[in-house]
Amino acid sequence: MISLIGIGSKREHITLKAVDKIKEADVIIAYYPYLEHIEDLLEGKEVLRRGMGDEMERVELAIEKEKEGNNVAIISSGDPGIYGMANVYFQIIDKYTDLEFEVIPGVTAATYSASALGAPLHDMAIISLSNLLTPLEEIERKIKYAAIADLVIAFYNPKSKTRTEPFERACEILVENRNPETPVGIVKTEGTETITHICKLGQLKDQDIHMSTTIIVGNSMTYVKKGHMITPRGYKMNAKLPEQTEEFYERFFNGDIQEGRNLECEYFPCHDGQESCTFCYCPFYPCADGSTGGNWITDKNVWNCKDCNWVHKQEVVDEILDYVKDNIKSMDDFDKKKKDLLKLRRATIYKTRDLDFNRNYDLDN
Repeated sequence: MISLIGIGSKREHITLKAVDKIKEADVIIAYYPYLEHIEDLLEGKEVLRRGMGDEMERVELAIEKEKEGNNVAIISSGDPGIYGMANVYFQIIDKYTDLEFEVIPGVTAATYSASALGAPLHDMAIISLSNLLTPLEEIERKIKYAAIADLVIAFYNPKSKTRTEPFERACEILVENRNPETPVGIVKTEGTETITHICKLGQLKDQDIHMSTTIIVGNSMTYVKKGHMITPRGYKMNAKLPEQTEEFYERFFNGDIQEGRNLECEYFPCHDGQESCTFCYCPFYPCADGSTGGNWITDKNVWNCKDCNWVHKQEVVDEILDYVKDNIKSMDDFDKKKKDLLKLRRATIYKTRDLDFNRNYDLDN
């Protein structure tokens, strides 16, 4: 049996099954730094330490040892199927007959780094910036379309002392296709220490990055709160509506709509940079999504829109006005159709992602 085993990023993240399979193995084959995490499991085993760049040799050696009747463990850091030894193994699987094998998954750098940053992952792409085996133009193409698709992006192998161009091109492509205010999480492993830092996309090129760094680039809805990166999924939240909401929407339902700026309002302007008062009371309330600037008032179950001017942008009003007119006919509809409203909100955030709408980017709290 050949076991292709992922041991995660740190020993405490190794799975129980991975430990069991290492214990059962007669022969251990690994890039030698990986063995530091499992030294206590190696006693009594034949351990074959290999260097970087001889991945194919490791697989051929494992097959040779397996055919001699041994249980063999090939060790990968992270997950063996994500830039790991499983990829190498399956590339030559049809060279041999009667191979018995299994893949033991591990915690990959993207999920480990995400846990250190908060909850930044949603639909995502994982892209290696190493161009040792991949043409640079292929890497550039993947970055461009992942950015356009608004995927959260995790970058592996971003930069080395001799290889900087892919990282530099990644920064350029991202800024061309994504808001430079987008949060970016940087997770560096230095010995046994994990160091995290959050910056804006426009600042990424100037950060201290090396090979043992994982970079997570947020999407158009990612924001930072209390020092954590958050990419909301859009769950429906309940909170008490402001008292004047029903009065406002009863007029709205009757066609009494004040489009554009309401210069006669005693509170005007109630939001900085306001361009439209059409939705004086937001139809998405409470969105509970800080990506546009709102936040919870602590311990009050009140969603605070004071710092959100997104729904007052004319481009936003143009996207949502017809839907609200056609589909929201009573106050009950705000609850009955809340999920559809929140999906409309997400779609509109993507369409208006280049606007300055007071992103909730709180690095200090």
